[in-house]
This record gives sequence, C-alpha cells and structure tokens, in this order.
Amino acid sequence: MRYSDRMRQEQRLAAILGKLAEAGSVSVTGLAEDLDTSVASIRRDLQSLEEQKLLKRTHGGAVAVEVIYELPLRYRVGRREEKRQIAEAAARFVTESVHSVGLNGGTTTTELARLLAVSRPLKVVTNALNIASDLCPRPLIDLVVTGGGVRPESYELVGPLADRALAGISLDLVFLGVDGIDARTGIATHDEVEAQTDNCLLRTADRVVVLADGSKVGKRAFSRIAAISDVHVLITDSSAPAEELDRLRAAGVEVVVA
Repeated sequence: MRYSDRMRQEQRLAAILGKLAEAGSVSVTGLAEDLDTSVASIRRDLQSLEEQKLLKRTHGGAVAVEVIYELPLRYRVGRREEKRQIAEAAARFVTESVHSVGLNGGTTTTELARLLAVSRPLKVVTNALNIASDLCPRPLIDLVVTGGGVRPESYELVGPLADRALAGISLDLVFLGVDGIDARTGIATHDEVEAQTDNCLLRTADRVVVLADGSKVGKRAFSRIAAISDVHVLITDSSAPAEELDRLRAAGVEVVVA
C-alpha cells in the first residue's frame, strides 16, 4: 500500500467513526457514496475498525458498540477549527519570560506544539510520542521526553517511569489537554494511569493552563487529575456553557474564550 493510500484510508476511517457517532449506524453503500470510494474498500475499513473494537459489523453495514470508549488520537477529527483557535490562544501565553513548558498528549496540545516549534528557543517537556516526533528535528526546541509505558489511544508515555522522570523537574508553564473540566470536581481524563502522570506533570509547573473545547466544559471523566484549585487558566471556545464558565471564574480560574 502506498503512503498516499494509507493517508486516504486513515481519513476514511475517521470519517466512518464520525458518521457512526452521529447516527449510531452506517451502511456500506451509503459510506461508499459519501466517501467516494468502492464498496470493497468500505468493507475492508469496517473490518479494520471492528478488529480494533470500535464498531460492530452487521449485514450491509455497522453499528456503534454499546460502550462509551475513547477514540484513538489518530481518529479524532471533530472540532478541528475550535482546537486550532484554542492552540493559537495558548501560544500567546508563552511570553518572553517563559523558558520551559510541559505538554501532555491530545489533539489540541499537538496543535500547540506545532506553533511553539517555530516561535523561539524553548525547552519543552512532553510525555507524548507524536509531539516528540514533531518537535525532535526543530532547531529552536530543546526537547525532553519522559519515558514510560505507551498508551496507544493517545500516544502518551505513562506510569511509574514517566512519573519518576517528572518528579525531578520544574517548569514555567504546563499545558494540559483533558477529557473534562468541572468547577466542582476539577479536571479529569478517561484513564487512571494517565491521570496520575498528568498530575505529576501538573505538579512541575508554576502555572497550569488547561486546553478544552466547549464539549468538555462542565463534563466529568472517570479519573480525576487534580482539583480545580490547581488550574490557573482555562482556554476554551465559544460553545462552552456560559453558566459553567461563570462557575469556573468564581472558583478562581482565568477563562479565555478563543
């Protein structure tokens, strides 16, 4: 399979999962028409996604699995414009007085990393393999990668090895992508091991900036990373519920709507 073919397949898989999330079911013929590809290709795509336990194939199509799951990072395509705007707003926090930043994994932090890569000399600490890969060849970036066990869904390095590496450093600023932020319960993610490593990253920083699109504001996730008192700034988009933003401000969080 050629590289360009792989890219097209990745885009199709992401589109299929997006349609499935919206409708709950999809048909082979409908997908072939919508995505301008062959029925045979769609069948192979559905088989691939079923093997990853991201859907269940049916006669002539597929249905969503009956559990709430976290999509692998490479398939997360929703709210792309909002995340780009959040990343641009976040980059403005990296002022001349900031010399070191930390980034965890996620689509929005990945967008931010690409902006920082061409800004000015900066030390970046990350536990995200995809971010490390993007930043490694950049001459302006002094890159530090934590080590740890790989979490395939987010390309993050997590667990005791990552936690111990983070315990020995101090950073000016940390940017965290999260799965939920709530004025009462704090910030959270879907995975308890990831939450612990995110907490260790948060503890390295003088200032913590959370990046979360509007769909994550006022939402809770399985494992808490930290209390809301540990968050200094939230950068979100205009779709965030206004009443929840007011609660966050009342809790002492600076809210920036990108």
